[in-house]
Amino acid sequence: MASYIVLLGPPGVGKGTQAELLAQKTGMSHISSGDLFRENIKKQTELGKLAQSFIEKGELVPDDVTIAMIRDRIATCTDCQAGVILDGFPRTPIQADALERTLNETGDEVNIVPFITAPESVLVERLSGRWTCRQSGHIFNTTSNPPARPGICDYDGSELYQRDDDRAETVTRRIQVYLAQTAPLISYYRKAGKLVEVNGAQPIDEVTNDLLAVLKKAEN
Repeated sequence: MASYIVLLGPPGVGKGTQAELLAQKTGMSHISSGDLFRENIKKQTELGKLAQSFIEKGELVPDDVTIAMIRDRIATCTDCQAGVILDGFPRTPIQADALERTLNETGDEVNIVPFITAPESVLVERLSGRWTCRQSGHIFNTTSNPPARPGICDYDGSELYQRDDDRAETVTRRIQVYLAQTAPLISYYRKAGKLVEVNGAQPIDEVTNDLLAVLKKAEN
C-alpha cells in the first residue's frame, strides 16, 4: 500500500522544485501533470494535442484529459513502492474525486496535502524570471535560483528557454485561473482534514525542511 501526497499551491510557488527535492530525500516517486502534458505534447498524442491548445492560452487542461493521463501513469507505475508525490494534480474537486476512486481500486489513499502559499507579488516575480532546461526540464530562476552560466543548464549544458506559460503576458492570467478554478480544492482537502499550509515565500531549503516535517508528522 503506497502513500500518496498531493502538493498544492499556485503557479510559481515552487511545487515542482519542492516535489523533486522531496523525492530525492524520501525515495518517493514524483508524478508531475506538467511533465505528463509535455511528454504527450512532444509525442503529439491526441491527449497531448488537446492539452497543448489550453496550455498555450494559460488555461487549465480539461478534467477528462488530465484524469486520463494520470490514470495511465498510476496504472503503469513501477517506481511507486516508497510512495508518490503528485504535483499539479488534482486541481479541482472533480479531479480529486476521480483520484480517490482510482486509488480505492488498489486500497490506497491520499495521506496528506501540503499547501504551499506565497503572496501574488512573489508569484509574478518568480514566474516571469523562470527558465527551463530544454533537454531535461530542470528549472532555474533569474532571481532565486540562477544558472551558473546565463542561458545554460547547470546539469546537462543544454539551452534554457522560457515556456510560453511563463511569459509575463500570461502570468497574471494563470494566477487568475488558479484562484477561480483550483482554490475550491483547498476547501475540499481542508474539510477532509488533510490540508497543511506551508510558507512558500521562504528560501527553498527552509520550505523543504517544513515539508519534510509535515510528511513525518503524517506518518505518526
